[in-house]
Amino acid sequence: MTNLRLITPLLALSLTASAQQPRGAQEALASMASQPASHTAFTFDKDMLQSAAGFIDDGSPEVHNVTAALNSITVESFRYHEPAFYIPESMASLIAAYNRAGWKHLVNQNAASPRDATMPRKPMTDLWLHFRGAEIDDVTVLVRGPKNMNVIEVSGLLRPLDLVHLSGHFGIPKVDPDAVMVPAPPGR
Repeated sequence: MTNLRLITPLLALSLTASAQQPRGAQEALASMASQPASHTAFTFDKDMLQSAAGFIDDGSPEVHNVTAALNSITVESFRYHEPAFYIPESMASLIAAYNRAGWKHLVNQNAASPRDATMPRKPMTDLWLHFRGAEIDDVTVLVRGPKNMNVIEVSGLLRPLDLVHLSGHFGIPKVDPDAVMVPAPPGR
């Protein structure tokens, strides 16, 4: 009986935990640009998401169903005074951290050159998905622009189509119809 009393709270905690960044990801994000940034972050936990679902009711049951499946959404914004230079080694460290942890990396195919990756003229998007079976349990979106960088982390059991329904809500970028997301090359 004592073991059951110990296991039950741990199981409940693990089911409601928010997305966990892979080891080394936060350090890579903090050193991503060559200049200091102002940084803000906020997290919607499960209770906040359920409360907010009523405010974003767009008449579709999909949004309500998706928000019920979420555990948390965290949004981090980094703002730069001048156009940023994104350090390739920091990006490589970030990619390696997610790869080591078993995440699948999708990249914006519209990036024309390596220069665009280090000094983008328009926002560039990287997307990492972590799967539990056929469902997605964690998502990280990294959007790098000339003077800002945003990191959005979504935790909960989702179907890929659910990501489309969430776009434009809770700080999650609206799906760009011109973006073509493709699997990253091996090792990226």
